[in-house]
Amino acid sequence: MVQSIRQYFKDSVAELRRVTWPSRELTKNHTLLVIGISLAVAAFLAALDYAFNWALERFVL
Repeated sequence: MVQSIRQYFKDSVAELRRVTWPSRELTKNHTLLVIGISLAVAAFLAALDYAFNWALERFVL
């Protein structure tokens, strides 16, 4: 049991050494892209919510 746990961590460390990590610049760019898209989607949904709310109050209530 202990041997299999030890082997698991040994393999995990070996695998992490083989990973090609993204550069700091690429990570920053992708983070900003995700934030920008999230804000755009939030603005779109807010506008849609406002439009439906306006239409509901104007024509139904």
